[in-house]
Amino acid sequence: MNYLACFKLRQTMSQMTQAEQYLLDQIRQGDDRAWSQFVQRYHGRLYAFARRQLGQSADAEDIVQEVFINFIRALHSYRGDSSVENYLFIILRRKIISEYRKKRTLRVGLIQDMYQMDSEESSDYLSGFQGKEPTASTYARRDEQKEALLLFLSETILSLLERIKKALNFEHLKIIELLFYCQLSNTDVASVLKIDPGKVGVLKHRWIKQIHSDIEGTDAGSFSEADMEGILAQVWQGYRPSCPKRNTIGAFLLNTLDPDWQAYVDFHLNVLGCHFCQANFQDLQQQNQQKGADKLQERIMESTLGFLQKH
Repeated sequence: MNYLACFKLRQTMSQMTQAEQYLLDQIRQGDDRAWSQFVQRYHGRLYAFARRQLGQSADAEDIVQEVFINFIRALHSYRGDSSVENYLFIILRRKIISEYRKKRTLRVGLIQDMYQMDSEESSDYLSGFQGKEPTASTYARRDEQKEALLLFLSETILSLLERIKKALNFEHLKIIELLFYCQLSNTDVASVLKIDPGKVGVLKHRWIKQIHSDIEGTDAGSFSEADMEGILAQVWQGYRPSCPKRNTIGAFLLNTLDPDWQAYVDFHLNVLGCHFCQANFQDLQQQNQQKGADKLQERIMESTLGFLQKH
């Protein structure tokens, strides 16, 4: 079965919530109050992430403003295949990469910072997918197929991760994140977690084999194990399937999680150092201190309302 067909069958697993859908419906109807609520909901965490990456508050404000402008311009094309937050972070991250690629300042996690690994320099295992015909329509179709494949694989990975979380096997979850999110070698993963490198290798092989089994019979099942490792890294870069939910981060902040969960989220934030989740954590901390954020929201509203009215 073609993975695009499989994806359509699984669209009911969309991560967009009913609340997000309602808000977007109101925005599509030109409701400026809904748009103000939307900006208020998401701009804090986006700004916190951009501020971490760029260092300068003015630069962070500029790029977050551009994210909302881009979003409202392309609202008609947003299908809700993933959560709104993830979609906004993808736009933000691509803008930061585009602007600062030459400066090599992009950071994804503290572990990656320590090992000085640049995930953006990894090979694109999907660049040649569906041939190499040099036409604009072919390239557009190839990009759409690539995005659908990555999303399809992200849902497959989510199922695997849910089984691991349900079993409270947080050591395995940490290994997966270090392998595919941080893209560390088996030896480096073992060093960070103080475990046997052989165990890391066995688990990596087992997980890739399991994913292959889950997607058997689709176009995605044709990739080799070596290629699949690189593709999984791209899934983590784009969809962050193992990141804790925002309400989980909020519970961590309040120290109300079970001890095993509390320890894992602490690892994800402070050892792995996921800057996306750190941005959510910082935003939650500062929700009652929105002086600067209120000014940014006003600026975003002023620059986007015209596009909303035209839309």
